[in-house]
Amino acid sequence: MQRDFRGLNFDWITIALFLLLVGFGWLNIMSASHSGDITSYFDMNHPYGKQSVFIIFTFGLIILILALDAKFYERFASIIYFISILSLLGLFLFGKNVNGALGWYSIGGMTLQPSEFAKFATSLALAKYISDLQTNMKTFKDQIKAAGIIVLPAVLILLQNDAGSTVVYAAFFFVFYREGLQQIYLVIAIFLILLAVLALKFNVVVAVLVAAALIFGHHFFGQRKRPQIIQPIAVLLACVAVSFGIKYFYNNILQFHQKDRISIWLRLESDPDKLHEMKQTILYNLNESEKAISSGGLTGKGFLQGTRTTGKFVPEQHTDYIFSTVGEEWGFLGSALVVLLFVALLLRILYLAELQKSQFSRVYGYCVASLLFFHFLINIGMVMGLIPTIGIPLPFFSYGGSALWAFTILLFIFVKLDSNRINEW
Repeated sequence: MQRDFRGLNFDWITIALFLLLVGFGWLNIMSASHSGDITSYFDMNHPYGKQSVFIIFTFGLIILILALDAKFYERFASIIYFISILSLLGLFLFGKNVNGALGWYSIGGMTLQPSEFAKFATSLALAKYISDLQTNMKTFKDQIKAAGIIVLPAVLILLQNDAGSTVVYAAFFFVFYREGLQQIYLVIAIFLILLAVLALKFNVVVAVLVAAALIFGHHFFGQRKRPQIIQPIAVLLACVAVSFGIKYFYNNILQFHQKDRISIWLRLESDPDKLHEMKQTILYNLNESEKAISSGGLTGKGFLQGTRTTGKFVPEQHTDYIFSTVGEEWGFLGSALVVLLFVALLLRILYLAELQKSQFSRVYGYCVASLLFFHFLINIGMVMGLIPTIGIPLPFFSYGGSALWAFTILLFIFVKLDSNRINEW
């Protein structure tokens, strides 16, 4: 499925999926942002016109990425990561506040969001570190160092009040798991999520009782060797501390809008009228997004025909809530097509990652797939009300130059690395 192009082997399936997503995304940005007659596709007074320009520059980026030698990305991974960290630090001095987040540089009338570009820089640095180890990363020391590469940019982004972009860094956990992280970490992660949901949805007592049943059940019935009572008691005490910590964090650390989003997701508010009021006031976007999607039916209302979209019922619909446009105008079938395109792209990246001859290329491929999957899952789940509202874009779909360019760089570095796998250095 590959063809030679000036001596380079590109995976044209990946490129075709990318073009389909970008093109379909642009059509939906046009639907969500046009007002009246469309006189020019490059009308800079409208988001779809600006996105047209962003897409043109995207092809320039692709040419540059593919023109560079594949070895460049491994050799300069640490420098690229260092520059990315500096760009995040610079926001504290020169950053522009947008919607409460100090995450943008304003340059000549346009803005750039360094946190988007930090994702591919972190992916390169992580791939470089793990490949240099020449091991499956089972020692605790290696795990801590690798985690530090991820935590540093995540903390800087969190300090800029951009919780959504911070959460995305959890995607790298999948990369660790592929590279030999012990299964116990996955079990602990799932257990902590369950503990948090139980503590918030019910109370600490229920969370501790469920934890006790699981811990002692596993310890006495899931082990062949003679169990020691001290270990499960110690784990249970840790669960008690974590449960109280979760409740304290929710009640005293989270901001009001963050608590409201979690409250609506878990239905923590028992009063139906109060819950409805919260949805109308705090999460107006989500409420209108759900209405737009449900109104699309099986086949949708047609391109540029969505009444809730053209009526601007969903504020800033061309950004994080772009999938609601797909639901209304293209219906269930169009929405399913978008999901299938993303799934096909993810599976293709994973397939190619396993074919790589170098560990650097393989790890980077898994970083690409993990980040795209996390964005895809959270954005669509958020728009449909399945998970708490987190402001992150849908890759290649949502309006914005920073996101489009960053995801393009992320993907096409892997396309370049994959093109050289036959003659791996």
